[in-house]
Amino acid sequence: MKTAATDEIGELLKRTKTIAVVGLSDSPLRPSHGVSAYMQSQGYRIIPVNPAIKGALGEKAVPSLSDVGETIDIVDVFRRSEFVPDIVDEAIRLKLPAIWLQEGVIHEEAAAKARKAGIFVVMDLCILKEHRRRFS
Repeated sequence: MKTAATDEIGELLKRTKTIAVVGLSDSPLRPSHGVSAYMQSQGYRIIPVNPAIKGALGEKAVPSLSDVGETIDIVDVFRRSEFVPDIVDEAIRLKLPAIWLQEGVIHEEAAAKARKAGIFVVMDLCILKEHRRRFS
């Protein structure tokens, strides 16, 4: 565990207001829904990014990151690893500050590309667990 002085994840979570959740499901049974509901309950604005749903958690869904139309602090990814490179490319185009790949979502090449473009990357960690560890 890093010390508070070097806790980059904690600092990211403190300054974040808006989280775009790529792959957010409208089904309460899916992990993306439960994690996003928790983050919403902690005061974060959640934007569902999923072309297959109309909305989730009281928020209108958008088909892609490019359609968000407001400031995104973190892109939280609930998609299979093979979809990560396209998400990273879009985040780089949009000059987004941070990408969070949830537990089990691992793509070293895409993460390296994002970091090279100046994006802060968290990989293979759950944003809910990391938030709880620091703030509850």
